[in-house]
Amino acid sequence: MFNIEQLCFDREKNGFHFHLQLLKLSISKGDFVAVVGDSGCGKSTLLDILGLILPPSSVERFEMTPDEDGPTLDLRLMPARRLARIRRQHLGYVLQGGGLLPFLNVAENIKLAQLLRGGNSEDLPLSAFGISAQAAKKPQHLSGGQRQRVAIARALAGNPEVVLADEPTAAVDKPTARHLCEVLSTHAKKNRTTVIMVTHDHALLDGIANRRLTFSLTTSSDGSRVNTHVHEVAI
Repeated sequence: MFNIEQLCFDREKNGFHFHLQLLKLSISKGDFVAVVGDSGCGKSTLLDILGLILPPSSVERFEMTPDEDGPTLDLRLMPARRLARIRRQHLGYVLQGGGLLPFLNVAENIKLAQLLRGGNSEDLPLSAFGISAQAAKKPQHLSGGQRQRVAIARALAGNPEVVLADEPTAAVDKPTARHLCEVLSTHAKKNRTTVIMVTHDHALLDGIANRRLTFSLTTSSDGSRVNTHVHEVAI
């Protein structure tokens, strides 16, 4: 699915420098990867890089194989329009705030994602996410937790090969968060979907994720530079 080697990302602003390094990572089809760490360590940055939104500053190998029987794509060489097409066809993304289109209702937001990915899969039952009663509502009439539920359902619509989720349960209580993660896991296992989920709750994905990435940070004495190294830990 993903094969990455020697990836670096640098951001500098107002005298502050952030450096993220990932030496090597291979993610297989069907993996459920938990990305855990404290605030500011680079979890969302890593997710945006894997989601082809944020380009790495440098990388020696950055490959994706969406279909096991299809070609391997060298993402380093892709023009922006091709990357956008890959995102649309193969990636579902759950943003922290939901990222729903305000002029569409719940059902339309989900249906649009399905149509963009081909429109041939069955609709996901809204009842699985507890949002059946909100199908005709616009996002502004939903609570934060309801928006996150809709965002998860939308990310799964059309059965993308990869689902990237950035704190998708931050606005719900722990039992509900666990239930939503289990729904996501059930769908992923059924469709062999790769899930990469950011969370600050180390225990939330226990028994669900089969891989876990975390971060080691070092900060300069004056606080102006943060170096963070992504590495895998055993589950």
